[in-house]
Amino acid sequence: MSWILLVVAGLLETGWAVGLKYTEGFSKPVPTVLTIAAMVLSMGLLGLALRDLPVGTAYAVWVGIGAFGTAVLGILLFSEPATPARLFFLVLLAVAIAGLKVTSPST
Repeated sequence: MSWILLVVAGLLETGWAVGLKYTEGFSKPVPTVLTIAAMVLSMGLLGLALRDLPVGTAYAVWVGIGAFGTAVLGILLFSEPATPARLFFLVLLAVAIAGLKVTSPST
């Protein structure tokens, strides 16, 4: 269950990171409220996951999911470059996240 909470927390981190772009410096009320809600939920779920998971692993996976998701959505939503090198390193990031999960103690 802790891993599910952690993955959802990471997806919410992606949501709030991308949401920051839509707040336009926190000047737009609806995107600002949604972004802040995603931040609070993301941190809350990370905190719950930390009850059972090692902090180093959980934090690295949370940040990794957020970074991976934000970079992919940047490519899809904001026309950021999708160069072969960038895609290669995104794949490496995904492998690192999976590797942390596989090598983490079972809970």
